[in-house]
Amino acid sequence: MADINNKMEGSPEEDGELAQAKRELEAWRAKVKKADDVKSRLVLEKLTADEVKAEAQKDMFALKRKQDEYQRQFIETMGGIEDEIYKLEKGNQGLMDRLKRCKAELESKRAESTKLKQKFKIYAEIPDTKVKFTGQEKEESENSGQQIVGVFTITQRPTVLLQGGQALVTFEEEKVVSQILKMAKCSVSCEKSSVDVKPKSLTLDPSVKFEVHLDVSKKELKFSNAPPSMPDERMRDRLEMSFSRPSRGGAEVEMIDYDKNTGTGKITFLDTGVAESLALIGTYRVALDSEVNVKVGAVYNYQLRKFQTFCGAPKRTILLDDIENIVYEEDLQDHLEIHFQKPSNYGGEIESIKYISTGKTLHAFFCEDAAEMED
Repeated sequence: MADINNKMEGSPEEDGELAQAKRELEAWRAKVKKADDVKSRLVLEKLTADEVKAEAQKDMFALKRKQDEYQRQFIETMGGIEDEIYKLEKGNQGLMDRLKRCKAELESKRAESTKLKQKFKIYAEIPDTKVKFTGQEKEESENSGQQIVGVFTITQRPTVLLQGGQALVTFEEEKVVSQILKMAKCSVSCEKSSVDVKPKSLTLDPSVKFEVHLDVSKKELKFSNAPPSMPDERMRDRLEMSFSRPSRGGAEVEMIDYDKNTGTGKITFLDTGVAESLALIGTYRVALDSEVNVKVGAVYNYQLRKFQTFCGAPKRTILLDDIENIVYEEDLQDHLEIHFQKPSNYGGEIESIKYISTGKTLHAFFCEDAAEMED
């Protein structure tokens, strides 16, 4: 017991070491506890971070799926838009091509229309000619004594444009033409050489024939260049007074029409003959604010009737083409006439012939045969 007590009580140095060890143990225990707390906190933070990370990954995957879906929709939309653009461009190109074809067709039609208009236009200077009116006697109508009635028949002579190096030959018999046209070419002797010509049938340009029916009033006279220098009613009175003066060639006025906007009008006289005389003069002096010379003219109506177009080929005329200028124009025409008059060359009697050399053109006019006209 004594030994144990001695051990228990020990020395003061041992007691100090033991107390020091206890303190260190408590310190280590505190550190371990603190470390456990830190570890628990870190584990908890790690779990929280994993949850946040998992949620973030989930959100990221959702966003990625949305992005992929939006990308797919964008590609599909762009593909649809590109297809629509391609269709529109293709349709637009088709419309442009159609527009070009329509424009080309329109220009072709216009050119054809212009050509036809030129063919059917009549350019002719008609000289002053004494005309004798003849016709069947008809019962007089109410207006027969108030109008001059005229009927004119206009006939365009058929023509053909003769080019340089060509000739027209008209025979007296039709059978000669048919014989010559069977040959591809004819060799014509010209002094010391010869020239080959090609006989061809001839088609004339279209011609027209029509009647112009003209009715000229004996009582009405039109006038122009009458400026409205006073009120409308007063203008009418002044015009009526002026056209009623016998000293100036006028006569009693039955009715007057006047348009102040154009300065034109029409006078109807009570008697016939006055309008005809004044129309021949062409001017008439009227008293307005001052003396004014107005233009006067006949009042007439006209109609185009029995308009006919016709075309064809002359039966007794042929065209000689590809004629070379190896001699003078007159000499070559004589050689052509001699050649085609000979029966040995399948020719016959020539009624007329005309040849023009290269570089010239000539319009040839045709008329109906006397036998056809009598029929």
